Amino acid sequence: MSSLPQISEAEYEVMKIVWKYAPINTNEITEKLLETSSWSPKTIQTLIKRLVNKGVLAYEKDSRVFVYTPLVQESDYIGQESKSFLDRFYGGNITTMLSSFIENDRLSETEINSLRSLLSTSFHKEEN
Repeated sequence: MSSLPQISEAEYEVMKIVWKYAPINTNEITEKLLETSSWSPKTIQTLIKRLVNKGVLAYEKDSRVFVYTPLVQESDYIGQESKSFLDRFYGGNITTMLSSFIENDRLSETEINSLRSLLSTSFHKEEN
């Protein structure tokens, strides 16, 4: 996976809408973001333009409306951000990260059991 452009938290909020509803036009993006943010429509349009300039969004003009589709898959972006977080704060070591969460009581018993199940399932897949 090649390195994806960095996007801000605000730009990420726009992308979540586009990933969920694409293809989606400017007015629809604006309506959905006005439900969950206090941004002005002009701010939302600026964020959309930034994402287009970064190569994260593509658009087509449909009569007088711009319709947007993502050029980056959500799973790819989340994967890159997860790796970046892991590298930055835990030296790329997932065991260190999980130990930190467990030792500081940040994981519930249910979450720990889910991790055990996930690890067990992954381990059995590797054996086969």
